[in-house]
Amino acid sequence: MKLKIKIISYSLSVTLLLFYQCKDYIKTEPVSETSKDENVVALTDAQLRNAPIETTTLSLQKISSVLKLNGMIDVPPQNLVSVSIPLGGYLKSSNLLPGKPVSRGQVIAVIENPQFIQLQQDYLMAKSKVHFAQLDYNRQKTLNQSQATSDKVMQQAQSEMNSQKILMNSLAQQLRLININPGALSSGKITKSVPVYSSINGFVSKVNVNIGKYVNPSDVLFELINPDDIHLTLKVYEKDLKNLNKGQRFAAYTNTSPDKKYYGEILLVSKDVNPGGWAEVHCHFEKYDQSLVPGMYMNAEIETSTAFSNAIPEESIVNFEGKDFVFVEDKKQTYRLTPVQLGETENGFIQILNFNDFKNKKIVTKNAYILLMKLKNTEGE
Repeated sequence: MKLKIKIISYSLSVTLLLFYQCKDYIKTEPVSETSKDENVVALTDAQLRNAPIETTTLSLQKISSVLKLNGMIDVPPQNLVSVSIPLGGYLKSSNLLPGKPVSRGQVIAVIENPQFIQLQQDYLMAKSKVHFAQLDYNRQKTLNQSQATSDKVMQQAQSEMNSQKILMNSLAQQLRLININPGALSSGKITKSVPVYSSINGFVSKVNVNIGKYVNPSDVLFELINPDDIHLTLKVYEKDLKNLNKGQRFAAYTNTSPDKKYYGEILLVSKDVNPGGWAEVHCHFEKYDQSLVPGMYMNAEIETSTAFSNAIPEESIVNFEGKDFVFVEDKKQTYRLTPVQLGETENGFIQILNFNDFKNKKIVTKNAYILLMKLKNTEGE
């Protein structure tokens, strides 16, 4: 029995000794870990079947350099009409509202003024005096020819006739200013109100008066716009002026509808650079759109030059944390996330500025975002 106990004690001592020796050995021999590249992702055969990967290399593509500008819809001075009444008066009637279309010759308002009555009266009286002055001159001329009167009397009659004609013609022009035809005026057609006509085809931009308001000759009743020559005024910095010329095409769009494009060409490039360092470029739309109104802000893109550049399909680009990348094939089924510098885009291809980093390398074109998701999910495990 004692012998059995001794054997068990001996075995336990040997076991404990081996345990501590192994423990010491583990402590003295650190396990080496292979560092993992966080920019490399590898796919298994099964993963590759579920998400097929396609690659390509850099290719020369025709890429246009695009200048991006902003500006505002405008109209030339001859297409913006301020409507006023030369003699002033009270607005009797008008049904205009901003945005309402108007046509040339349309009555857009009626103005009343007692002065109109006086002006018509003065004209008719001057016209009557011209008639009698003409008769008197003819009579004096006949008498002068028969030596029955002196030249002086005839000349005075002629001078009176001419003075009355001048007065009548002056009053006639004043009547025309307020849209009264002096040729159709008679004693039975005197009116206290006159019409105001539209001088253009277009639409109403502003209404500055209301019914019953008195307007002075200098007051603007309405502002009308003829949209036939509506144009886009762009701001361009001095350094970019050399890239723009008359006839260049542009595509414009608004911030609210960037997908809807309005096309046209450059009409005039200003050579006057203001203190802010920019000049104006006047562009004409090829087709007028009613949604384009003066004062509207727009963005525009203008192609300045075209050349062959190293490019890849747009679908190759992945964006992560505000930076652009592509996946480059390191070896079979293994891909590396690589930073890329982008240029202009055209016809589905995008210009690569750091193209020397990708010469003779295979770049992923299909399922690049799937690789990015797998790469980032693997980092989180």
